[in-house]
Amino acid sequence: MTTEAGQDAGARGDTAQPTPGIVDGPRGLPLLGNLPAFGKDPLAFFEQLRERGDFVRWRFGRGPALFIAHPDTVGELLTEVERTFDQPDLGIAFRTLLGNGVVVAKGADWRRKRSLVQPSVRPKQVRSYAATMTECAVDLADRWSDGQPIDIKREMAALTQLIAVRTIFGVDTAADAEAIGRAMDIAQQEIGAEFSGIGAILPDWVPTPGRARIKRATAVIDAEVSRVVSRHRDGDTERPDLLSRLLAARDETGARLSDQEIRDETVTLYIGGHETTSSTLVWAWYLLSRNPQVRDALTEELDRVLADHEPGYDDYASLPYTQAVVKETLRLYPTIWLITGIAKEGATLGGRPVPVGTRVWSSQWATQRDPRWYGEAEAFRPERWLTNEDGQPAEQIPEYAWFPFGGGPRVCLGTRFALVEAVLVLAVLARRFELELCTRDIRPVPSLTLQPDREVIATVHARS
Repeated sequence: MTTEAGQDAGARGDTAQPTPGIVDGPRGLPLLGNLPAFGKDPLAFFEQLRERGDFVRWRFGRGPALFIAHPDTVGELLTEVERTFDQPDLGIAFRTLLGNGVVVAKGADWRRKRSLVQPSVRPKQVRSYAATMTECAVDLADRWSDGQPIDIKREMAALTQLIAVRTIFGVDTAADAEAIGRAMDIAQQEIGAEFSGIGAILPDWVPTPGRARIKRATAVIDAEVSRVVSRHRDGDTERPDLLSRLLAARDETGARLSDQEIRDETVTLYIGGHETTSSTLVWAWYLLSRNPQVRDALTEELDRVLADHEPGYDDYASLPYTQAVVKETLRLYPTIWLITGIAKEGATLGGRPVPVGTRVWSSQWATQRDPRWYGEAEAFRPERWLTNEDGQPAEQIPEYAWFPFGGGPRVCLGTRFALVEAVLVLAVLARRFELELCTRDIRPVPSLTLQPDREVIATVHARS
């Protein structure tokens, strides 16, 4: 179904080139640079930079920074990481939680860890976790009733926590899910506050209340992970969960992951398997409630494809509109909202040399809402991700105009897990219920992930 907007977007995607020249961003303050404006509203700040051009100079504290907006240069940044761009230090709060896991590690250490973690989240393994995703969603649906008020944010968080605890840790008690979940909530809030506030330029040794809170939360997480790891190692039977696969993994020298590495990778996988999917589902319900025509198209597909059975992994490919709803949600409300790298010797972007040490920033929020790449860029239109009768995409969207999971060699390892989980959970719940939002004017808050700024209250309506 090619639309006029889709044709315009396609033309733009085929011919648009990065705006020539590097332009200056807004004037900053001594020592702080543009940090106050960035910290006040990072999403609006990046949109303002995008309006200035595709290459915008600004200052993150005292350090030089370059914002890029064009998909071509975003792709260069993502694909050149590990060669001419380096992973930046994201701060003590980030390191306290994630340690030196695969998201943080660099060079040979990163390559080793990626080779050990990647087999645990390949499509074959995700297939084995799909039944757990559906079972947990069905259990939640069985507890909902017509006319019931719910907090969608809390419900989706509890659901994805349970799925993560079962698939990653192989445990199934409310205490496990709640203890880890509460600590993770505190940790991600403090990471967001640290990253966009004065803590971003404070030395690691400076104590702050936020840093104390994240240390206490991390101690809870470490204790839970240690307890579960001990339980696995003391068991006599092979388990199908991610943690067991990590414990059994060996690198090319035959060495296993250390206890600290196991801790770092399980925490990283938990965030990828819980936080990203939870927030994506909240935003999906929010958008569906505001767009009844999309909700009707979604339920039509679910009724037609699933008929009288619950969705499983084999149904995933047969639900293109449900996938498009998730993909469009991630476009408008990307869970990961920025990517940054540090220029090394020989770094270039768009044919321009980038001085060594320059911190380069790109924002999913800014690029994925750019009207040059999307017809009606602010509208919720899952149809843009479908294909026409001749098999051509409805809109010709440039590569790297959509990158909610990053891209290149450091693309998120849990991408398949997160997409399958979001589609199956949405299919289970939307097939039975419609959610009428009572909360209005929800704003996104950029912390570790993009979260709603308040409770998201809705009334459950059972579908006939």
